[in-house]
Amino acid sequence: MSRVLVVVESPAKARTIGKYLGDGYRVQASVGHIRDLPKKELGIDVENGFKPKYVAVRDKSKIIKKLREEAGKSSQILLATDMDREGEAIAWHLKEVLDKTGTPIKRIIFNEITKEALKAAVADPQDIDGDKVNAQQARRILDRLVGYLVSPVLWKIFYMGLSAGRVQSVGLRLIIERERQIRDFVPKEYWTVEGRAATSKGEEFDVKLAKIDGRPPEIEDGASADAVLAEIRESDLAVAETREKEKKRNPGPPYITSTMQR
Repeated sequence: MSRVLVVVESPAKARTIGKYLGDGYRVQASVGHIRDLPKKELGIDVENGFKPKYVAVRDKSKIIKKLREEAGKSSQILLATDMDREGEAIAWHLKEVLDKTGTPIKRIIFNEITKEALKAAVADPQDIDGDKVNAQQARRILDRLVGYLVSPVLWKIFYMGLSAGRVQSVGLRLIIERERQIRDFVPKEYWTVEGRAATSKGEEFDVKLAKIDGRPPEIEDGASADAVLAEIRESDLAVAETREKEKKRNPGPPYITSTMQR
């Protein structure tokens, strides 16, 4: 009897899923990616829409051969790779490799390995999400372009072994820019004016100078602060607006060793 071929990424998952699905299914593992960009060349046609060139991952030839053999003996292929972008890309590569067998191929999605979740996924096969695949390919192409084209520049300027990357190079740039800002920072003295005020009924509350003539105050030294303070003392304060809000404050955890040792 012809069975359904289910392809997952992990051999450990394959055993568990096979047990739950039963005799009508044959579960095989791709063991991660089966195709990738070639290691010894750029592998991207930058003159023609940045089209990637994919080759079989080293040591995956036997797995690909086994999957093709199983696909040829199956009535349907269900790609059960992970739900993230990498998983979707693996499913796409599997479809590219197994399409020539002529066996119908669909994608199934589940977020837990239980009998109920697997049965529901098998009952609702889907198409591969092209947007996720494109997102993964864009990331992979950027990784390759930056790594293979910029790293040699670092070798010429500095020394061999340095690498540039899509994320690490941008992160390094941000760190350098921030470090330059810290280095070039000139400390500047400024003062704030705070105090206690009271209503006509004697109710006290904290106040802080927020604006002078509608603008944030710029008090650069103690003398200026004293002058502002003297002017405030000669003036009547008016409450322009009040706001009430509830605040929740949790008590400190009891029996903290560090607190007991103080």
